[in-house]
Formats: sequence, structure tokens, C-alpha cells
Amino acid sequence: MLRDSRFDPDSSCWESRDLYDLGNSPWDYIIYPGGNSFYIDERVTEQLDAQGVAYDLCELDELLWKFVRQEIRQKLEPFHCRGFRTRRQKEKREKPGEQQFQVFDKRRIYYLRSGVVDQRRIDRVPLRTFSVLLSKSRDEIEQYFMQLEKCLTPREYKEYVYVIFDLQRRFAGLSAHLIPHALDQDELDKNFIKDLCRLHSDKFFWAGFQQKKRLHEYLVRYAVMFFDYEFDGGSAWEEYLQDFINSKRFHRPPVPRSSVPISEVVEIFGVAEKELHAMNKNDLTKLYRQKAHELHPDKGGEHDEFVRLCEAYEELLRKKR
Repeated sequence: MLRDSRFDPDSSCWESRDLYDLGNSPWDYIIYPGGNSFYIDERVTEQLDAQGVAYDLCELDELLWKFVRQEIRQKLEPFHCRGFRTRRQKEKREKPGEQQFQVFDKRRIYYLRSGVVDQRRIDRVPLRTFSVLLSKSRDEIEQYFMQLEKCLTPREYKEYVYVIFDLQRRFAGLSAHLIPHALDQDELDKNFIKDLCRLHSDKFFWAGFQQKKRLHEYLVRYAVMFFDYEFDGGSAWEEYLQDFINSKRFHRPPVPRSSVPISEVVEIFGVAEKELHAMNKNDLTKLYRQKAHELHPDKGGEHDEFVRLCEAYEELLRKKR
């Protein structure tokens, strides 16, 4: 579906409207007259003209660019719509007045561009960082983010949702910003559902967009990312743990971590050896999170004991693989 965003003075917001239904085969509207050239079928431009839509031919080509034959794209790429993006960005900058950015959009931009989990400094980010969101309807903004999110890997999905919904504000302590997988996951799930429903019901956020009773399709993907994937233990948490370990090695070079004896693992977890071996990964992780709450420095535990717990947990996971 070919759409555009327009400002509605009656509602004082940007709305999207359908301009042309391209069907299931958008490439059928691309004409190849010969050589390495192409143009958009006149049926499309005539329909846009009939609706009084102001458009740039280069912008139209850009929208359908991914449907152009690959061999032609490769040859035209260096010359295709040169200066168009720069010109469009300049036009955005020249628009008078200020625009209120949605904090949810700001968190998404901030994470996708920087990968920052702890976003307590987001208010210090220059507003020009979010200028790409100017003069866009909610529909166009969501389509923009869907394209950006393609750069995420499955191991980043849950962390991404955790950050953009600002779930860390629901928990106290350093672990909320650096070790989300050590939090109470049941409590985390409840808070996510609350915030997801709150965003779904936010009329200001969906201004210019039709409200729906069931969860909006633009939010369904975040529910899938959160519940169908797990936190990646190899991201911020491992960096934090490794930094702590290295901070104790000022006077000697780092040495490979040795295997934790099973007797020490049993002592740390307080569970018999047979029970540990019988546990699956989910049960082991649940036990680890319970012990982490008890031993974490933010809860009054000792750093050394907490590090030993993490090493023992990693050792058990290695054996279960």
C-alpha cells in the first residue's frame, strides 16, 4: 500500500492516508524500457495526480527501489537519487517551530543507534538525533522502526523491549540497569504487560490513528520479542562481571578461569549434586536467579560470593550443553 503522511489542522496531528493499492506484486508496477533503466507505471502517477498529491519522482522511485530487479539496482546504485536524502533532511531542518517527541520513540532511536541499555541520560541527547521523526504520522513512524529493527539479532530482542518500555524503572538497584536477567522474571512479565496495555491505550501516542480494542499489530511484535526470547547473558551482564574480575587483577595478568569443583557448586547452590544434574536449563536458571537475589551486592551480599555464584552457574550450563 502506497501511503503518505499529512497534517490535519482539525485534529492538530499527522495522519496517514492510503494513496494506491499495489497489491501482492508491487514489482508489476515497475516498467523496464530497455538497458539499465526503469520507471514507475503511469497508473500510479496518474492516480496520485488525480488526488492532488504533491510528490517527487525520485521519492517515488525510492519507495519502490527494493522491488527493482537486482542486476539493475547493482548498476544504478551509485547514481540512484543522489542528493535526495540530503535534500529531504534539509527540508526537515528548515521546518519552523518545535515538535514534541514521544519518549517511547526516543528510547527506540537511542537504543537502535547506540545500543545503550542504561538510558538515564537520554534527556541529554541532542534533539537533532530524533529529527528523523519529524512530520511523520504514527503509521509512517512505526514503518520506519520496523525497518531499523531488522538490524537486531534474536539474542537482542528481549533486551531491546526491556529498554524501550523502560522496565528498569520498576526495579531498584544496579541489577535493573545492568543485569535484567537476574531480576524476578514473573514480576518483570507483569510490569511489561501493564506498560504494553498502557501504551496501547495511549490516545496521544496513537493520535491520528484508528484506535482498536485488541492489541495493535504494531505492538504485537514487541510481545513476541519479549515472551518468545530470552535475555542474552553475554551482553551487558558479562561485560559488567568481566570488568569486576579484571579490576581485581591489577598486579597480575588475566588467567583463564578454571573449572569450578562440583563440591563447591553444591555448596553455593545449597542443592544436592543429583538434583543439580537432574535439573533442566529452565529450572537451573530459576534457581540461579533466586540465589542471585540473595547474594547480589545491592541486596547486602558480598562481591566475591556473587562472582562465585555466577561462575558456578556458567559451569553447570556448560555441562548441560
